[in-house]
Amino acid sequence: MHGKFIQHLQSFHHFNTDEIGLIKDCFEPVEYPKNTIIEEKGSVPVHLYYIVSGYLRLFHTDEKGNEITTHINCPPGFFTSYFHFINQTKSDENVECITDCKLLRITKENLDRLTLESSAMKDFSISVFHQSITYNENRSKELSTLNAEQRYLQLLKNYPEIIQFVPVQYIASFLGMKPESLSRIRRKLIN
Repeated sequence: MHGKFIQHLQSFHHFNTDEIGLIKDCFEPVEYPKNTIIEEKGSVPVHLYYIVSGYLRLFHTDEKGNEITTHINCPPGFFTSYFHFINQTKSDENVECITDCKLLRITKENLDRLTLESSAMKDFSISVFHQSITYNENRSKELSTLNAEQRYLQLLKNYPEIIQFVPVQYIASFLGMKPESLSRIRRKLIN
């Protein structure tokens, strides 16, 4: 599992042999079946995950008991409740495997160690968090400026494979609409 991850890292920054060894030591390979909650609300997120394969979602439950999906991530990429992981505070969100997942995970302690011992990893970590901030800003802008159909079309444009692997109710929630509304939009686009 480390092979794909190292390739991903090397596409952004150069890592020497010692750094690659340290990265392999700090990132633990794990596999989870579909529908497994790997980080639970009310607890401090223990790991940052690198998605080798599979789909994850971040969700919370509203006051009416509805699950609200705030993030869906596709491979490859990093995933966790970032704010709570970085600050080591209790999260109000769950991290769930939507599909069977192959992941590499690292603790906050090991991530801190890696970024102290490897300037390339520190630079890479900063770029990952910059990408995360940019993604969240763009997502907020899309939710406030695009209508439901435009949000769906934007998702298809950016992540066309998501429709094959992620249930409609999660996609609808992620896009800020009811599943019935998304079904209407999909029917309209097909016709």
